[in-house]
Amino acid sequence: MTHLKEYPTEIRYKAVVLHSDHLTPSDSEEVRELLLEVQDPEFTCEVNQSFGVLVHANGDFGNNYHHRLYSVADIPEVVEGKTRIKLLVKRCKYVDDVSGEIFNGICSNYLCNRVSGDEITITGPFNLAFNVPEDHDANLILIGMGTGIAPFRAFIKHIYNEIDDWKGKVRLFYGARSGLDMLYMNHKNNDLTNYYDEDTFEALQAVSPRPRWSDPINLDAVLEGKSYELKQMLNQNNTHIYVAGYKDVLEKLDQAFSNILGSEKRWNNRKAELIAGGKWAEVIY
Repeated sequence: MTHLKEYPTEIRYKAVVLHSDHLTPSDSEEVRELLLEVQDPEFTCEVNQSFGVLVHANGDFGNNYHHRLYSVADIPEVVEGKTRIKLLVKRCKYVDDVSGEIFNGICSNYLCNRVSGDEITITGPFNLAFNVPEDHDANLILIGMGTGIAPFRAFIKHIYNEIDDWKGKVRLFYGARSGLDMLYMNHKNNDLTNYYDEDTFEALQAVSPRPRWSDPINLDAVLEGKSYELKQMLNQNNTHIYVAGYKDVLEKLDQAFSNILGSEKRWNNRKAELIAGGKWAEVIY
């Protein structure tokens, strides 16, 4: 596992904000999609990569910059020699466990406040753990929570727009608080529904039970609702599992897959095989 501080920031590029779109309802957590154009023509970026955003801020131990990584949320484009990339960002705030004081997330608020024409500093690109398998018969179980949908949106568009012979199953499990918060799968931005007619693709949504918005998202129940198919997929050697989202999702996944395979021991053994074979990858924050 690589820690954020281990990612180099010496090589930097200037990027201009072309668009900043508010994707979520006004009464929900603010999530924005930013379209950036990198000014240096030498900068290139791929679907399975991320990039950093550097924000000038007074930090601990004399640090002058705050660094955060963002997955590419769409297939990068090159327009007149300049690369255009999209990112998803949720405006965040944190409560100090001791004082109870509320702090705004540095990078998230900085990015959510940007408007068209603003210039920001980025780093990278950096490789993600999510690689498209060379075997186009491979099965993919993609699990994204919140803005964790970003790398999978780009991933799925790449598979179905740029790979002609993809035959493996693609199962996307996506968790959010409500149907309106299902980025890229709601009435306002629904490009993932473009692939519903693909024989190999299925997207399954997990939401927080209404009206208690504080309830946990029922991802485990949705996974277990597909037990028969997931068990079949897990019994095949060419199945990959990729996870992106909040860190507490891992405990739910372990419980759900243990139930699907019939015991915790069976799941632990299967998960160890996936990890050893390079078929399990996670980006957790």
